[in-house]
Amino acid sequence: MTELQRLLLAYDRHRANARPCALATVVEVLGSAYRRPGARMLVTEDGELTGAISGGCLEGDARQRARRAIFQGEPALVTYDTRDEDDPRHGLGPGCQGVVRILLEPLEFNAPDNPMELLRSFAQHPEPAVLATVFEADANGLRAAVGQRLLLSAGGVVRGTPLLAAPLAQAAQATLTQGQSRVLDVATDAGPVRALLEILTPPLRLVVYGAGNDAQPLVRLAASLGWQVSVVDGRPNLATAARFPEATQVRIVPVRELETQQPDAAAYHVLLSHNYAYDLAALQTLLPTAAPYVGLLGPRAKAGRLLEELELSEAERRHVLGHRLHSPIGLSLGGETPEEIALAIVAEIQAVKNGRQPQHLRDTSASIHADSPKSPASAPTLEAATPADFSA
Repeated sequence: MTELQRLLLAYDRHRANARPCALATVVEVLGSAYRRPGARMLVTEDGELTGAISGGCLEGDARQRARRAIFQGEPALVTYDTRDEDDPRHGLGPGCQGVVRILLEPLEFNAPDNPMELLRSFAQHPEPAVLATVFEADANGLRAAVGQRLLLSAGGVVRGTPLLAAPLAQAAQATLTQGQSRVLDVATDAGPVRALLEILTPPLRLVVYGAGNDAQPLVRLAASLGWQVSVVDGRPNLATAARFPEATQVRIVPVRELETQQPDAAAYHVLLSHNYAYDLAALQTLLPTAAPYVGLLGPRAKAGRLLEELELSEAERRHVLGHRLHSPIGLSLGGETPEEIALAIVAEIQAVKNGRQPQHLRDTSASIHADSPKSPASAPTLEAATPADFSA
């Protein structure tokens, strides 16, 4: 379950029980911090917490301030400077060495565009979107106010405060194109505002071909990260929902029907069938697509033989293995058990998704939360590749 799903479940429970609550949102970070802008925490009137805005150092003070915001019925912006060792609000020690700004907002359950309802709208229609949150506004009688929001979907649908729509929607569209969350000062029709423009991305979709025992820990681990996992196998006794309760879908697809399937080209695919013919049929359907990741369990010799049977030239095989086909699968973590192998696979997929080269954080000089380079998911497919792509 994703953090957003947990927040929505808690919100619905509090609403059903008429239990007042507030939303705490990290809207700006300067320097180092445990959580980045967009991290959220739900706080009830009596102090129950769901979610997190830090590693634990800010939650205590933010809880008290959120309860005060509920009582006063007004949003509040609070700034924590964790570089200040003498500030008692965030515990003892030097903290994360950064400045964190958090917006605290009492939630109106009947407001159709309150922040939780806008987030629900995104969750119900999972496509990339931008959520713009105003956390500073001109107080000189203008109509812009702290806490006003605008949600822009990739399809162009806009929800939120109408007066913010035109200029803020333009900034949100540019943010969506850029693919990176940011904080901007925007001159809107309601007055100048400072807003967090947050990229919202749908959960990663993972398709696992093979329903053997070693697929179970992989599905469990991937689902625990909030990924949407589908399991595909031709064996009815193994491909069951009872064996994979964490999967969103379990399908029985015999090998002869694999070639007629239309794979999800935006999903990540893992081949764990332990069946040569099944892996061959799956590869035949996957490689011509733009699927960003295809992982194959087994030795290098197996991958080479499969690619030969697909009648790829040596240059084409090198190209495929160098871009989207990962075989042997997973990062080199020294894993032996199914659980350890699942960890290596999930870690590799996470690195590919974020366009990161796996390495120890202690060996990097860049910020831990530095913007990722463009993902190799844009590598050309076999159909789109040119002869130059296959050069040695």
